[in-house]
Amino acid sequence: MEKPVAIVGAGLAGSEAALQLARRGVRVVLHEMRPVRPTAVHKTSECAELVCSNSLKSMKPESAAGMLKRELDVLGSVLYAEARRNAVAAGGALAVDREAFAQSITALVEAEPLIEFRREEVTSVAQVVDGSAAVVLATGPLTSDGLAEDLSALVGDYLAFYDAAAPIVMADSLDRSVLFRQSRYEDAAGADGAPQGDYLNAPFSKDEYERFVDELLEAGRVIARDFETRDLFQACQPIEEIARAGRDAPRFGPLKPVGLTDPRTGRRPWAALQLRAEDANGSCYNLVGFQTNLKFGEQARVFRMIPGLENAEFARYGVMHRNTFIDAPRLLDKSLRLRAPAADRLGVPVFVAGQLGGTEGYCEAIRSGLHAAISVVAGLNGLAVPDLPADTAFGALLAHATSPETRDYQPMHVNFGIMPPLANPVRNKRDRYAAYARRGAEALEAYRGELVRAGLLEA
Repeated sequence: MEKPVAIVGAGLAGSEAALQLARRGVRVVLHEMRPVRPTAVHKTSECAELVCSNSLKSMKPESAAGMLKRELDVLGSVLYAEARRNAVAAGGALAVDREAFAQSITALVEAEPLIEFRREEVTSVAQVVDGSAAVVLATGPLTSDGLAEDLSALVGDYLAFYDAAAPIVMADSLDRSVLFRQSRYEDAAGADGAPQGDYLNAPFSKDEYERFVDELLEAGRVIARDFETRDLFQACQPIEEIARAGRDAPRFGPLKPVGLTDPRTGRRPWAALQLRAEDANGSCYNLVGFQTNLKFGEQARVFRMIPGLENAEFARYGVMHRNTFIDAPRLLDKSLRLRAPAADRLGVPVFVAGQLGGTEGYCEAIRSGLHAAISVVAGLNGLAVPDLPADTAFGALLAHATSPETRDYQPMHVNFGIMPPLANPVRNKRDRYAAYARRGAEALEAYRGELVRAGLLEA
């Protein structure tokens, strides 16, 4: 092949796409603007850096997130394999040591002879179209202003919403006489009395919770206005915005105490914050579900009201940032290729992978990079891309994200709510989710077989 494929963005989607293409013998030019052009939330210039959380969600096979991970495994995702190799304890979830994970992906990219890695900002699609066989746009939710403006001119209106990252606190600044180690619905201590579980839990009494919510609602925010529903992605709501929905909303959300027992009282706390290890050494902890728009000083003041965090040292404060994504139902087909008329003006096929296309979530971004790579290889070789069944996790998400019938499009992650209903309804929720997983596994195996027969996947 004379011309390479240009990929813009070395995040989760772009890195996965680049490595998948190279391993199929396709030359790639991978463009990454960091460190030439930094962002407000990235701390390094490594590939695939995670900025919001280090959790890739549930590993349970009978969950939508677990179904998606099965897809990544069965289809040979490079980044998923590296995530497993760089995992840290997180109960039933897959969480990674984010620095080690990003470094491992960067090393793979830099060592791949078919990938030319360019550290430069791309400010227009035309900049990478010339001399390329195809283009994959994977710039993610932090697409630079210049490229976002160019995309807007190319495809019409693009949408923006505000996302939030949770604070991280140092482990040795936490009061372990108050916090207790336990995962939900597990014993607080093993048979020998030793603590177990992958989470630290900060238990609130009713009075402590009420005082905390009072201060949370009055605290100063970076963006001093009330967000409307359309401005803020619902799955990443700042804790103060959740509290504005109702004083009890946090304890039915991020602060829910279900499945936990405070060993000091032998009872379930009124509310509880869970803290998850950020690295394999457990030197710092993420405040789970505590994305926030509070000013840094206010975060320190208010979050130190959480029992056990009175002397917390913050390794990173929570931040808010703008996320950019295109109106995928109007612009993308099921191969993630840009539709006409915008595509016709470019002269080469252009694909959009990751959160720029509005698929929300880390594993979703990885899977979209893999899907885009398969689509590119098929197109370059004149092959038809097998249809990804909507019974699979990503197939359901892809159907939702690319259907012209989807209106008022907002970012979405995999979930059972967007999957086709079961042929035979199941009333029990656990049994119903198990049925979704079985059906998805069968559809995945059939899809994998089609990819192998088409020469798009190794047997």
